[in-house]
Amino acid sequence: MVDDDLWALIEPLLPPWPERSPGPRPVADRLCLQGILYILFNDIAWQLLPLELGFGSGQTCWRRLERWQKAGVFDQLYRILLAELNAAGQLDWSRACVDGSHIRAKGGADTGPSPVDRRKTGSQHRLICDGRGTPPKVITTAANVNDVTQTLALVDGIPPVAGRPGRPRRRPEALLGDKGYDSNPNRGELRKRRILPVISRKGCPNIKDMGKLRHVVEQTFALLHQFKRLAVRWERRTELHDAFVSPACSLICWRRLKKHRS
Repeated sequence: MVDDDLWALIEPLLPPWPERSPGPRPVADRLCLQGILYILFNDIAWQLLPLELGFGSGQTCWRRLERWQKAGVFDQLYRILLAELNAAGQLDWSRACVDGSHIRAKGGADTGPSPVDRRKTGSQHRLICDGRGTPPKVITTAANVNDVTQTLALVDGIPPVAGRPGRPRRRPEALLGDKGYDSNPNRGELRKRRILPVISRKGCPNIKDMGKLRHVVEQTFALLHQFKRLAVRWERRTELHDAFVSPACSLICWRRLKKHRS
């Protein structure tokens, strides 16, 4: 269920319906959103969404999700929640961590042979999170894409986060990564962005206490994949899969914000 406080943030972001739209009166947006979240949590096929829940048909919810994704609703919501966390002092800009996690996929765009699952078709969620595990950016790529190619895409993908006096912030002070992100050109680019690269080098011992500092990224992946729809990728179109990623990240932020306020 979508509580009233969260709905008050979401409702102004939704695109309005035409006043004289043909056909029957559409299902209420709030009910459709609850149907979408039901799919996100339970990972069932759209056509199996129980009608007795009152959320409308699976097809109706799917169309609403596609419409909202094109309108950028969930990306806007995510930025609002990040700004509120930043205003509450709940974002740790002293460091950020990058990593990737393989998921099974049924084919489509941005899939490839997985190097960790007997080369079965798969994708990867790649994310960057702050020192407390809040993920400002998540990217979906094919499973066989090299980690090092996504470092700058994740860093540059952090949206401007408001909430504090001055210009919105979008750069951590340091970036932590394992040996998969070892790249001298990337280190140079990070320094140009005034970010200290703390990345283990291949063939050398790991940086001392790196695991203690990077454990938050593993926790973030655990939170993200508690949404069962994200643990296996069913959508062949990447933009529809990412349409589930954005509300999942928003819910992670919302839970942290509520915990801080309580």
